[in-house]
Amino acid sequence: MRDALSITASRVDPGLLTLPWSTTLADWPSSNIVYLPKGISRHLVRFANLSGRVVAIKETTEQMARREYDMLGNLDRLDVPCVQRVAVIAGRTDASGEPLPAALVTAHLKFSLPYRALFTQVLRPDTATRLVDALAALLVRLHNVGFFWGDVSLSNTLFRRDAGAFAAYLVDAETGELHESGLTPGQRAHDLDVARTNIAGEIMDLEAGGRLEGGVDAIAIADGIVSSYHALWAALTDKESFGAEEAWRLTERVQRLNDLGFDIGEMSIKTTADGTRVSIQPKVVDAGHHQRRLIRLTGLDVEENQARRLLNDLDEFRARISRLGDDEEMVAHEWLTRVFEPVVKAIPWDLRAKLEPAEVFHQVLEHRWYMSQARGKSVPLAEVLTSYIDDVLRHRRDEATLMGPPTETVSLSVITSSMPVVEDEDEEIDWRDLV
Repeated sequence: MRDALSITASRVDPGLLTLPWSTTLADWPSSNIVYLPKGISRHLVRFANLSGRVVAIKETTEQMARREYDMLGNLDRLDVPCVQRVAVIAGRTDASGEPLPAALVTAHLKFSLPYRALFTQVLRPDTATRLVDALAALLVRLHNVGFFWGDVSLSNTLFRRDAGAFAAYLVDAETGELHESGLTPGQRAHDLDVARTNIAGEIMDLEAGGRLEGGVDAIAIADGIVSSYHALWAALTDKESFGAEEAWRLTERVQRLNDLGFDIGEMSIKTTADGTRVSIQPKVVDAGHHQRRLIRLTGLDVEENQARRLLNDLDEFRARISRLGDDEEMVAHEWLTRVFEPVVKAIPWDLRAKLEPAEVFHQVLEHRWYMSQARGKSVPLAEVLTSYIDDVLRHRRDEATLMGPPTETVSLSVITSSMPVVEDEDEEIDWRDLV
């Protein structure tokens, strides 16, 4: 019965009550469904329109839905990249009173891409390598907070563009376990072995479907996650010993972690009895070094590599206008209003679902570099913007909510965008402000 429906949510969206929960998910009417590409799943998963946004709905048991809902909440509190939980729907019955599976509702991640949607016809080796590196970085972050995934795969991950690389987000936490005391080497090795096996299978599946560029070695790509993972894990956790007179090595270790996008919250430092040697080992390491600095300076919340790219441009702007001694926050505000925001506002409204603002800004800077290299001199940003919009951005697919590859029959009922709303849309931009 309808009155037996139970909704668990931290913030209840009234639109949840209007969805056809008395109908099995496979039979939901097309008016409720948003057709988007998705990874392989052991459960039925469909996308739906909820109050003007897109959500993913997965049918499963009530116990599993509540467990995953709680797990996603814990991961979010630990600042781990994952999809946002919305609700658990239990007590579902059909028109005849027969029970229906419970449902887990999660928010669709804007500008995210399933791995199969990251290519038009074939998957290139460099794209595959970047995907695997992003998944390795996600796995390290998960293990660093004591999360055992149990089912690591490309299909259980979403990817967002991140200034030439990708940022990976966990989608399926159904098999995950959170251990406050941390993971054993055996648990980490098991996750890594599962990842390698699943990735090899997924790449081979693409090969079987003729969607893998010739000469690509699926096993070599899968092996890449092992080497990438071990390199990053060692950088975060390895113990280092040096002479007491080499105290600069401590600062160097901190800088090395910062360059990788991590901050050290706590470090173990020990000296020998005679004070001749020092041993250091990071104990608490938090990701998002550049993200936190950019948010503090500008309020922009972007991916880590995008933050690094924007901060580099901010630092160059600061040097260019000879204000190295000025207050950093004041210079950041000037950069935001004179450089970043004019570029964002210059993007035509109908193209703003192509890429998120930070990625657009990064690509504009890249485009400017290539144009300047070709001409042998600096090209004004206004001219670069026109070229980028007409020659590059206009020909991209919309990625705010991405449709499936051309081989699939899909319809997109909702297009959303994270581009900021500009109230003075018709405001004339002074190109002289684009330094």
